[in-house]
Amino acid sequence: MEKIIDKLFRESLRVVEDFVKENARNLAFVAEKISTVFTADRKLMICGNGGSAADAQHMAAEFVNRFMMERPPLPAIALTTDTSIITSIGNDYSFDEIFSKQVKAIGMEGDMLLAISTSGNSGNVISAVKAARGLGIYTVALTGRDGGRLSPLVDMALVVKSNTTPRIQEAHCFALHTLCQLVDHILFQQGIRED
Repeated sequence: MEKIIDKLFRESLRVVEDFVKENARNLAFVAEKISTVFTADRKLMICGNGGSAADAQHMAAEFVNRFMMERPPLPAIALTTDTSIITSIGNDYSFDEIFSKQVKAIGMEGDMLLAISTSGNSGNVISAVKAARGLGIYTVALTGRDGGRLSPLVDMALVVKSNTTPRIQEAHCFALHTLCQLVDHILFQQGIRED
């Protein structure tokens, strides 16, 4: 079992390292965009399925509560949390519309949508991106493999080039934590926000 652990650890390190080498500039750019959204009194919406739904909620919590430093709450919403909305849309319309209808209801120009999908092929995440683009909302995908159908639809795609879902998710967690820390740095340690 120790050999299995060592193999998984080395594989995870390699996937995260490759992702960072390819996307460091893109992560910094996305952090700047999120910071701009927050300083303009707009919001970050986040969506995904399964483990990616948990990642969406995790990131929203880091912004609304705090990450590494004491600072005011920041407006981030996980579109994965309201079971009445999700089940009513899924029941009355289609599971593919559970995020897009929420984007249409609460999204506005100047907001951002972060769409998380390890495969890049989740129908409801793709529908959310299309709805956001129709409203003039900046879209970012955090995905894996070859980026799937999602990557060409967004303004910025952050792709973890692995075919193994757990390794993709581990890199996603690193990316989300990095974005949170960069946004805190931009907004509060560089003195852009005083409140």
